[in-house]
Amino acid sequence: MLKIIIPTIMLAPTALLSQQKLLWANTTTHALMIATISLQWLLPTYYPHKNLTQWTSIDQISSPLLVLSCWLLPLMMLASQNHLQHEPLTRKRTFLMALITIQPFILLAFSASDLILFYISFEATLIPTLILITRWGNQPERLSAGIYLLFYTLISSLPLLVTILHLHTLTGTLHLTMLKLTHLTPTNSWTNLLSGLALLTAFMVKAPLYGLHLWLPKAHVEAPIAGSMLLAALLLKLGGYGIMRITLLMTPLPSQLYYPFLTLALWGALMTSSICLRQTDLKSLIAYSSVSHMGLVIAATMIQTHWSYSGAMTLMISHGLTSSMLFCLANTNYERTHSRILILTRGMQPLLPLMATWWLLANLTNMALPPTTNLMAELTIMITLFNWSPPTIILTGTATFLTAAYTLFMLLTTQRGTLPTYITSIQNSNTREHLLMALHIIPLLLLILKPGLISGVPL
Repeated sequence: MLKIIIPTIMLAPTALLSQQKLLWANTTTHALMIATISLQWLLPTYYPHKNLTQWTSIDQISSPLLVLSCWLLPLMMLASQNHLQHEPLTRKRTFLMALITIQPFILLAFSASDLILFYISFEATLIPTLILITRWGNQPERLSAGIYLLFYTLISSLPLLVTILHLHTLTGTLHLTMLKLTHLTPTNSWTNLLSGLALLTAFMVKAPLYGLHLWLPKAHVEAPIAGSMLLAALLLKLGGYGIMRITLLMTPLPSQLYYPFLTLALWGALMTSSICLRQTDLKSLIAYSSVSHMGLVIAATMIQTHWSYSGAMTLMISHGLTSSMLFCLANTNYERTHSRILILTRGMQPLLPLMATWWLLANLTNMALPPTTNLMAELTIMITLFNWSPPTIILTGTATFLTAAYTLFMLLTTQRGTLPTYITSIQNSNTREHLLMALHIIPLLLLILKPGLISGVPL
């Protein structure tokens, strides 16, 4: 564990002390080295907790997410080089520092074996994200987006802290492995119901559940590209991971807690998919699509079978890479046309033919075409939901149909159609962008060869 966390912390002096011409090269290569070392966490093992120290442990649920978070740090650095090129050196360093400080917190949150440490790192990821959005966002509305993000997260996570402290008074420990051994005997049904509600709501806001999702499109639209990638690929996964951990821990939660969350998640997948069909803003469309995908994840984690957990895990990883790639593509368009409106960025295919290939690949993975892990995950989740209650197939089926519809709509409006008259000359796509897209899509296509790595099977 330390052999990843210490180099990640040492990224900070690297970013602060590098010369101007070597700044990006040094930090990105260092981050890529950390990402390659972190791949060894994916090695399957028979031990329930690998790399067990007193405060962290890695098991099958957290190792794929840890590798994903290490993998995305160099990609975020690659993606934000262009929009920072005219800024002075100190601001570039500050930006990199914000990205680097959030990384150890995410690693700690995914691997913490103590609930208080998990809570602290879960909340600490909020501050650098807020700095990224409110300082490097594009429009003045970024301040209201930051306030939305801050207050949604804080209001939902205060009950979580209270409940964690209440758990501590009940059991005398907050270590996850110890909590699994002590079967919590609830004092009465009300305490049980409210503590379960408080534990779940904080993660539902983060995940986001439909109805508590309003901060997400705002934050995504206003964030810079690195902030968007961070939000879509990692911070949403914190919510799903938290739900998995808590539901495994508090197994006898009252069933009337699950039904509202399940119905909201499935109905939300349907609603946000249909909202996507009416979006004019490209980033907002991708943000709403991630709400609908995470809705499936929430629905699967609520059922709590082995199949649904592995489906949710696979969907989280594949959605992290896919939506991150879509945000990168939207950003390449935005840097060339300075607009996120779909009607103003149409007809890109004849101008940037290679980018059109990346667009096609990203959109096909987003709508879960066969040789991708997205399809495997969505099928697993649908089968578990159908097994739990057959009428859910109507909701999930309609949601997938709408997903395909809005994905094709996004592809056609950005790539086909007549070129807008105001585009007279356009900058070529460069190697950095192609490398960025390739590093997103190659892991996705390789993972289908061995999906057991990310499905978190031996629970």
